[in-house]
Amino acid sequence: MTIDPTLRNRKDELLEYFRNRGAEALKELTTTYGEAHGDDIASAINQEVNEAKAALITVIRQTSEAEKWDKSVLLETILLATYASYVAMLEARNSVRRYEYMDFSRRIGELWEPFCRLCFDYPVNDVRAYAPPVFADVKKQLEEEVSAYIDLLKLTAEEKEQLKKYYEKVWALVDSGEIKLKLDLHFILKGNKYDVDFKSGFGSNEKGNTNRLLLVATIYKNLPERHECVLLVRSEEDTNNNYFQRLKKSGVWQAACGKEAYVKIGEYSGFDLLAWIKANIDWEKDLRPDTLKHFADNNLSDYLKW
Repeated sequence: MTIDPTLRNRKDELLEYFRNRGAEALKELTTTYGEAHGDDIASAINQEVNEAKAALITVIRQTSEAEKWDKSVLLETILLATYASYVAMLEARNSVRRYEYMDFSRRIGELWEPFCRLCFDYPVNDVRAYAPPVFADVKKQLEEEVSAYIDLLKLTAEEKEQLKKYYEKVWALVDSGEIKLKLDLHFILKGNKYDVDFKSGFGSNEKGNTNRLLLVATIYKNLPERHECVLLVRSEEDTNNNYFQRLKKSGVWQAACGKEAYVKIGEYSGFDLLAWIKANIDWEKDLRPDTLKHFADNNLSDYLKW
């Protein structure tokens, strides 16, 4: 395969490349595990195609650096290679063990988030990643601020000590479980910090996750520096439930879904991902007929609406 800027337009060649890699891996895995061990082969084939994708992206990135490709050319090439690997991966996995609702919905979520994140991993503008804060550090900082404020109050030493104890009781309730401030994506753009969570869609069992997201965003909103918490959802709004609506109306999350999510990605990354998807992603055309038929027969096709 010739690695040059035209690769971003050679989808058929990339599809063939990853299908061949998948076929090679399936043959070897079947010999290793035996045809009766479909679950082991299904798990391993995803890893094999992922490794093939990572290896090709390394070559693309190194070639682009040596030949000084335009940033948008590099991103478009990596997006197309990633999508082609997804097509081949879904086909290969489905040929070994047929997808069912739960594993397919989970798998699409696992693929969609890193796909969108490519716009930030290979940015065309000045967006840059930053390391999110650790909850223990945030807690310590707030405790020190409150303790210093209490010490300034016109209270007796005993009253101040009692007030600090009450404050510690509140923290004990908040910190009764592990709180992770790390989300799917953290970046800085024009001096502002953004904290992003990607979701393929909201199901009927999202109460715990919704409460966690509300808590995390509230903590970010109370940090000294400005943070914008952004929720991006693949599925359209009419397919999302009241948990999504709670987050959207919470005042601590900027929530967007469907096409609006891609518009947000474009605003932040400087790359029109929505236009790229319309021009390049066509699951119905690119997936093999037998794979596509299985998805349609099992009501899985909505997950392919990107």
